[in-house]
Amino acid sequence: MTYSNYHPVVQKIHSLLLSNQLWHEVFEHEPVRTSEEAAAIRTGYSLEQGAKALILQAKRSASDKFFCMLVIPGNHTFNSKKVTKMLNVKSIRFATTDEVSKLTGGVLIGGVPPWGSLFKLPTYVDSSLTQLEKIIFNAGDRSVSIAMNTKEYLKYQPTTLVDVIADTKQ
Repeated sequence: MTYSNYHPVVQKIHSLLLSNQLWHEVFEHEPVRTSEEAAAIRTGYSLEQGAKALILQAKRSASDKFFCMLVIPGNHTFNSKKVTKMLNVKSIRFATTDEVSKLTGGVLIGGVPPWGSLFKLPTYVDSSLTQLEKIIFNAGDRSVSIAMNTKEYLKYQPTTLVDVIADTKQ
């Protein structure tokens, strides 16, 4: 696979997987923006297996704000009250397009991979993903997806496991 047409984060993730000899599959496809669009073209993988990476801004006070990454199954939304409580903050919001770009070095919304460590973001993964043998995610570009073993993802991506998904599936 050549990386010249893709964001450099794609190569960083792929190199990490190769250097550690981790099983993975790489899919090149038409650009996708949503978990539903991605699931429709990822043959052999379900919407649930899609690891949706969301960048949030959390606010403790007017002067105490921070960004973090939340990773949830593609077929779920998160419960904002659970996230606010888990982070011990007053409020949360989605990062803006510009904020995501600055934090990730230009990765577009819809292409953000669940590797917060690449962007120095604390990463919180919903524990429901641990029930899945494999996950699949956009790898830093809307046109590249990578599937890998969930246990290996959790080993190589420092995370905090949390329970934050909403009670209803999409």
